[in-house]
Amino acid sequence: MAEEQKNRTLVGSEELSEYFCLSTRRIFQLTADGTLAKTAPNARKYDLKENVQRYVQYLQRKANGRASVSEEELKKKKLEADIALKESQGELHRLKTSIANGEYISVEEVQMDYGKFFVTFKKFAMNLPSRIIGFVSGQLEPAESRKLEQDLSQEINGMLNSFVIAGTEAKPAAPKKTKRGRPKKNTD
Repeated sequence: MAEEQKNRTLVGSEELSEYFCLSTRRIFQLTADGTLAKTAPNARKYDLKENVQRYVQYLQRKANGRASVSEEELKKKKLEADIALKESQGELHRLKTSIANGEYISVEEVQMDYGKFFVTFKKFAMNLPSRIIGFVSGQLEPAESRKLEQDLSQEINGMLNSFVIAGTEAKPAAPKKTKRGRPKKNTD
């Protein structure tokens, strides 16, 4: 044992970094990882022979691990990339064929149709209050009929505005109000 300690060459982290052509910071990282070892947990010295062997083993594991992974993994990744490329080319071809067959319509056409639909729907919805009042006119006083028609018109107009705002900004609509001006409770 005494003979073994005489043959040990102890070096500091700076000297070890010079032997390995690494920075002292990298030596500390390798020590923290367990790749290199100090002579004792709180010591400042390294056994040169032991740490050279440990570092060579580390480099061999690193080289062997990458070599075996790289050939097989690269082939596997290349095949996956080729498959993904072929699938995307096939999807692109299907889309081009569908567009050529007229299965898709342009955004401008959709926007124009939506605008026409909304104008027609708004006219229909805004005529609902007067049509409803026509059905119940004999059962309500004229002042009540007019007030009910105005309330319905405001409610429909508010809903249409909320619909437009929600469609353009994707924000939730404001809570609906009762006749007294208080927000309705959400029962969802």
